Amino acid sequence: MKICIIGGTGHIGTNLVKMLIGQSFDITIITRGMKQVSDGSKTNLVKKNYDDNKTEWEDLFKEIKPEVIIDILGTYAPVVYQAGKTFCKHFIVCGSIWMFGEPKIVPTPEQTQSPCIFQGYAKRYKEIFEIKDLSKKDGVLFTAIMPPNICGAGKIPLDCYGGRSIEKHKKHKKGEPVPLPEPGQTLIGPCDAEDVARAFFLSVMNPEDSADEIFNVGSAYAITVRNFVETYGKIYGVEIPVQWYSWKEYSTNINSDAGANFHFKSHMCPDITKISRKIGYKPKYTPEETMEKAVLWMKKQKMFD
Repeated sequence: MKICIIGGTGHIGTNLVKMLIGQSFDITIITRGMKQVSDGSKTNLVKKNYDDNKTEWEDLFKEIKPEVIIDILGTYAPVVYQAGKTFCKHFIVCGSIWMFGEPKIVPTPEQTQSPCIFQGYAKRYKEIFEIKDLSKKDGVLFTAIMPPNICGAGKIPLDCYGGRSIEKHKKHKKGEPVPLPEPGQTLIGPCDAEDVARAFFLSVMNPEDSADEIFNVGSAYAITVRNFVETYGKIYGVEIPVQWYSWKEYSTNINSDAGANFHFKSHMCPDITKISRKIGYKPKYTPEETMEKAVLWMKKQKMFD
C-alpha cells in the first residue's frame, strides 16, 4: 500500500515512519527540508513547500498515487484533500484537543466544549468537519487525531511558563522559582510523540474501524500543575519553588500570552476511551516518563552546555 506522510520528518512523523516501515508499506515523506529519518531504500523523500497550491499538490499526487494520505501539519488540509482524493482511500489529519475549546467535561470527549479562542485552531476545526462531510460523499475514509501537549524525545518539552524554551528549562534545572496561577489544580496531559504516532499507525492498520472518526489521543492520565512542577524538580534533582498569583494578576501582569497561559487555565485531559475501544490504542508512556525522556534528550543534545 502506498502511503504519503506530510510532516514525516517532525516530532510525530519520525516515530510514525518507523512504525510503518515495519509493515513494508511504500512510504513517501513530504518535507520542507531534506532531513532523512530512515533507511532511504524503504522511503521516498520529496521536498516540497507546505502551501495551498492545489495544482502542485495534484501533480505530486499524480506521480505518487497515494492510497493513504496522512497530513500531520494540517494547515492546508482542505487543499491537500481535494488534490489527493482521486487516488486516496483514507485521509488522516492531525488536529488538537484545544480545538474543542475550554473543557466543560474532564476527561474531555471528542465534542465541542466552548468556542475555541485560537483563530488558527478554530479555522482548522471547522475544516476538519467540512472534510469529514466531503469524504462521505467522495467515498474516502476519514480520520482526525486530536493530541494534547506533545512531549518526549525530539523536541523541547513544555516548560512551567507555558512555552518550549531551553532558557526556561535551564532555570528549572537551577531550581529557580516559577510564577503560576493558584490553586495549581489544572490538569496537564503531556503525551509522548511515540504514543501520538501510534494513534496514526493504528488508524492506518484499522481503516474501517477508524473511518469517519475524530479520535482523542493522550496518556493514560493527566497531572496537576503542581505535580507538573514537582515532576520537573524530581527530574532535575532540585526543588522548584512556586510563586502563586490570582488568575487575574497572572494573566494580566505575569503571563498575558494566551497561547502560553492557557496551559495553566484549562484542563488538558483527553478522554481516550473511544480510540482504545475501536482500534486498540494504549499509551506506552506516563506523563512523568515522557517528561523525563524529553529532558534526557535535551541533555544528550548538549542543550544545557
